[in-house]
Amino acid sequence: MQARWNGAVIASSDDIVMVEGNAYFPAASLDPACIQPSEHRSVCGWKGEAHYYNVVVNGAVNANAVWFYPEPKDAAAAIRGRVAFWKGVQVT
Repeated sequence: MQARWNGAVIASSDDIVMVEGNAYFPAASLDPACIQPSEHRSVCGWKGEAHYYNVVVNGAVNANAVWFYPEPKDAAAAIRGRVAFWKGVQVT
């Protein structure tokens, strides 16, 4: 699978975990040139605290378009070390 935004592939992997309709890619599959840390956080009752990255491609910024759980709860252990996308990032 690939994750694309603004004409660029920001992640690519065959090792995908599907949770709640979202494709979780290995964090190592992210193109480091296309992401920057975000201070944004949110909480999911069964997965834990989500952290975010901004996607940056050709000077355009898609704020908080990548999320991950650095310390997921036990029920979500399968997504440890993985990232997912939203906010217009196309996953195919």
